[in-house]
Amino acid sequence: MAGYAKKQDLEYLLRAIIQAKYVHLPIMAPTKVILNEYKDRIIDWHQYEKQFNELIAQRHIEDVITFQQTEEACFLCSESRPENCHRRLVVEYLADLWEDVEICHL
Repeated sequence: MAGYAKKQDLEYLLRAIIQAKYVHLPIMAPTKVILNEYKDRIIDWHQYEKQFNELIAQRHIEDVITFQQTEEACFLCSESRPENCHRRLVVEYLADLWEDVEICHL
């Protein structure tokens, strides 16, 4: 994990730089098993994506966060590109359930 991507650092930086609130939602993260199997190359990205999508559907993450809460939200990630990012999978999952979701990768 990138040094700046730790919870306490993000909370401080977001508050200090742009007066934004940081909300940590572990329910939207992969399990250690899924993540470690991917990191250890036991499963490939396609398998990771399938398992993670099943996980967030089972968790009903749409019941944890509302569309209104995400209207000015940014899902932070330390990946340099969205292709292999679990946050992309989270927002795509939510976009399939909600209308008028705009996804912008910065």
